Amino acid sequence: MPRSRYRITQKNYPHFMTATVNHWLPLFTRTQTVDIVLDSWRFLQREADFEIYGYVILENHLHLIASSQDIGHDMQRFKSYSARRIIDYLEQSEAKRMLEMLAMFKRVHKIESQYQVWEEGNHPQLLESEQMMRQKLDYIHQNPVKRGYVDVPEHWRYSSARDYAGQAGLIDVVKAW
Repeated sequence: MPRSRYRITQKNYPHFMTATVNHWLPLFTRTQTVDIVLDSWRFLQREADFEIYGYVILENHLHLIASSQDIGHDMQRFKSYSARRIIDYLEQSEAKRMLEMLAMFKRVHKIESQYQVWEEGNHPQLLESEQMMRQKLDYIHQNPVKRGYVDVPEHWRYSSARDYAGQAGLIDVVKAW
């Protein structure tokens, strides 16, 4: 039985998705863990025709607008690969407290691993119009501003707001939609 009512009905269209760290733990406070996310996306861009239209990475979750031939599968690949790399990094850097928390909050049915990095699901929302795309991009880019982290969206390092402001971003973003 599926665990979510959210469905990807048109795989090659842009979708707005959210990926949340298990129990909202502040995992992305280190540049190394954010780099794992960005590297995972770069791999998918090269290997899976994964197109990113917008993103923001905050300390405990990320928002993403992306498309691919099989976005559901590619998001599953992203979460699986990035989780493995993040756990490896945390073990190497002896981040015992974070590992303990990822183990403690792991869901009971997750018997194949010792830790759970990501909450289940992505809550994909199909973006069928330019208006919906603009609304979600604005929401993504304003997220760090609303939290009081920065005064303007393009000052947040881990966001596509820089790309849309004409500045160099950290990852390729498709702005022609």
